[in-house]
Amino acid sequence: MTVRLAALGDSITFGIGDPAPDGRWRGFAALLAEGLGEPDHAEMLNLGVSGALSADVASEQLPRALAWRPHVATVVVGVNDTLRSSFDVLSISEHVQQILSELSAAGTVVLTACLPSPGQMLRLPQALARPLGRRIAAVNAVLHTASRRFGAVHVHLADDPYVLDRRMWSVDRLHPSERGHRRIASLFYDALGPTGLCHGERPGLDPTNPPPTRFQQAKWMATKGTRWVVDRSTDLLPDLIALAASEWLIARRDRRRSTECQIEVATQAALAKLQSDAIA
Repeated sequence: MTVRLAALGDSITFGIGDPAPDGRWRGFAALLAEGLGEPDHAEMLNLGVSGALSADVASEQLPRALAWRPHVATVVVGVNDTLRSSFDVLSISEHVQQILSELSAAGTVVLTACLPSPGQMLRLPQALARPLGRRIAAVNAVLHTASRRFGAVHVHLADDPYVLDRRMWSVDRLHPSERGHRRIASLFYDALGPTGLCHGERPGLDPTNPPPTRFQQAKWMATKGTRWVVDRSTDLLPDLIALAASEWLIARRDRRRSTECQIEVATQAALAKLQSDAIA
């Protein structure tokens, strides 16, 4: 049996952080695909796009995945949504629900994962990291609930004991290194085991390619990394500063209402809608 794996998501799914010897990005999806089928009996369609939001995955990647009729699909989304000033947990919930429901209805085994806070990985000051932490917690809550509702196989990457291991991350601290991608692939493989779809060997944890040199890391940061910082400085940073300032003013005035309460209300509304849709 040839097992078909479709990978939906953003730059992590695309494979950034795990360069192959030929210069292309590989990533956890390719490593996982190798473990699903015996040699020459696994196919992989990587639909991941750097910068993709949950809306992009639902509108652009999902139709292509459904047309390909995969046996297994990985869905890793939400981080980019937290890094935009347009963050809306209810909208993200609707997109996640659409993705998981349509893939599950097509008979695809869906793999999902929650991720750690970008603020934690970037080591931002706490005043800026807290708003990002609340956002990713809201997205993860949606992923947990939607995964249970649609029977997806869910991996709690955010709680993985190795998540803070510096070796697991590339120089930009946002994308996994080869070691990190291998860790994700192995966790997905283990979670998928009970389905009987794993016919190959478990992805190895030790890197097989030489790590990028300091020159290669510096070159990447000077080109791709700098562009990301500029983009987020004009989009996300003002929003985070405004949220941090709002929290400081609220604390100074000794008021109970805070941005934490606001995002909690929005998250509960998104989860309530997920549950009501399930009943309907």
